[in-house]
Amino acid sequence: MNYSNIPAIGIDLGTTFSAVARLDASGTVSTLLNAEGDRITPSVALFEGGQAIVGKEALKAISTEANSIALCAKRDMGSKVFHQAIENKQYPPEVIEAFILNKLRRDAEDQVGPVSKVVITVPAYFDEVRRKATQDAGYMAGFEVLDIINEPTAAALAFGYQHGMLGENSKPENVLVYDLGGGTFDVTIMRMCGNEFTTLATDGDVQLGGFDWDNRLVDHVADKFVSEFYADPREDVCARGKLWRECEDAKRTLSARAKAAITCDYQGFSRRIEVTREEFIQMTQDLVDRTRFTTVQTLHAAGLEWSDISRILLVGGSSRMPMVRDMLRQVSGQEPDASAAADEAVAMGAAIHAGNILSLNAGNPPSFQIRNVNSHSLGVIGMDPATRLPRVGVLIPRNTKLPVRIRRKFKTQKANQRSLLVQVVEGESSSPDNCTFIGNCKIPNFPPNLPAGTEVHVIFQYMPDGRLKVDVQIPDANAEVSQEFNRENNLSKTLLDGWRQYISGEAPTDYQ
Repeated sequence: MNYSNIPAIGIDLGTTFSAVARLDASGTVSTLLNAEGDRITPSVALFEGGQAIVGKEALKAISTEANSIALCAKRDMGSKVFHQAIENKQYPPEVIEAFILNKLRRDAEDQVGPVSKVVITVPAYFDEVRRKATQDAGYMAGFEVLDIINEPTAAALAFGYQHGMLGENSKPENVLVYDLGGGTFDVTIMRMCGNEFTTLATDGDVQLGGFDWDNRLVDHVADKFVSEFYADPREDVCARGKLWRECEDAKRTLSARAKAAITCDYQGFSRRIEVTREEFIQMTQDLVDRTRFTTVQTLHAAGLEWSDISRILLVGGSSRMPMVRDMLRQVSGQEPDASAAADEAVAMGAAIHAGNILSLNAGNPPSFQIRNVNSHSLGVIGMDPATRLPRVGVLIPRNTKLPVRIRRKFKTQKANQRSLLVQVVEGESSSPDNCTFIGNCKIPNFPPNLPAGTEVHVIFQYMPDGRLKVDVQIPDANAEVSQEFNRENNLSKTLLDGWRQYISGEAPTDYQ
C-alpha cells in the first residue's frame, strides 16, 4: 500500500466540541472545516427515530427537544450506558461518540477524499477502560484507529512542530501543559528535547471542565429565579437546556467583559439577571482551586520546581477564562503561554502524530518520538493473608514510563488446576472498592497434571497508548497459555460490528 496517498488525519474528540485536522504532503497542518463551515463541531447528538443529527443543529434543539439529546457523552466513557435514556433507549456512551466521529469523518471526506486511518486523542487521565471505549467508538464510526494519543501530548507536539522546536539543535524545555476543556482537565509536564517528547508526570480530573463553570451559573440564576417566582427552571429539561445555553454564552462574555446579562424564561415568568466577573469568580473559586491543586501535585510528581518550567502552555477552550490565567500567574510567577490555538491544537498534534505513523509504515525513519507515562497505577486484586480482606497489589505504579513490561508470578492452589482468574484494576488505593475495575483475565486450558504450587507467570504489557496486553507462561511445563481479557463494560465484537455497519454503513472487518 502506498501510505503517501493516505491522508494524515487527527481528531480531538472533545466533551463539548470536537475538531479534525490534517497534515498535508507539504508538512502543513491545518484544521478542516465541517459541513457548516466551522472549525469546531459541537459534540452533541440529537436522536430522531434511531438516527443521529450531530453538531450545531443538535445543540440548537436542546431548548426544545432535550429528552432526545445526548450531551457530554465523553464523561460517561467507560460506563455501560449513557446516564440518561434517549427515546426510551439506553445507548452505550461509545456508540454516541461513534455517531459524532462518523459526522467528523464524513465532513473530512468532503475535503480530502476517503478517510479510514486516524489518530484520536483522549484526556491524559483516561484509564484503560475509557481508552478502549474510545478506540471502539472510532471503529464503529468506520475508522482504523492508528493510535490513541493524550490530549496534552498532542497539544505540546503541535506547539513544538509549529514553532520549529523539533530539530536536533533545539533548546531543551520543560513544558507544563494546562488543558482545561469543556468536560475534562489534564496537567502534563513534558520535556521537549530535539525530536523527543517525554512525559515526566501527568494528572487530571475526567469530571472537571468548562461545563462545571456553566452549571454554577445555571444554579446561580435559577436560585434567584426561584426566590422571586417560586418556579425552578431546572425541573424541566428543555427549560434547563435553554438556560444552560444562555449561561454558556455568558461565561464567554465574562472572559471579555466585566459583566454579563442572562435571561431566564419559565412558566410565563421572565427575569434578566446580571452577573459580574467578580461574582463568577467567587462562585467558581473552588473549581479553580481544584485545578491549582492538581497542577502543583503534578509538578511535585515530576520532581521539579517552578523555576524548572520554561513554559506554561494553555490548551482547551476553558483556559481562556481570566481567572485561570490569574491563578497560574500567582502560583508559578510566570506568564502563561496562550499562543497555541486553544480549540485546535490538540487535533493538529494528532494529525502530526498520524503523519509520523504513516511515514513509519512506509519504511521511513521517525520524525520524532513520544514517550508517555501511565496516568493510573495498574494492579491485581489479591487476598491479604493477615486480614483475609481483598487488597490491590500494584504492578505498575502511576507515572511509569511507557511502554513497560512486568511479570507477576502466581501459584496454582491445587493439583491438576486447569485455570486461573486474575482481576485487574487501576487506581491509587489499596482497596479494590476505590479503584477502577478493568476486567477479568481468564486463563484456561492449563496443561494437565500440574502439581499444586506450580508457577504461572502473567506478563502485563502497558503500551505507549495506555492500552493493556496480557500474556501467560507456565515455565515448568514450558508452555504458553491463551487467555481472555474480558473488560467490564466494553462491547462485544458482535455488537461492535453491528454498530459499525449501522453507523458508518461499512461492513464489519477484523477487529481486536
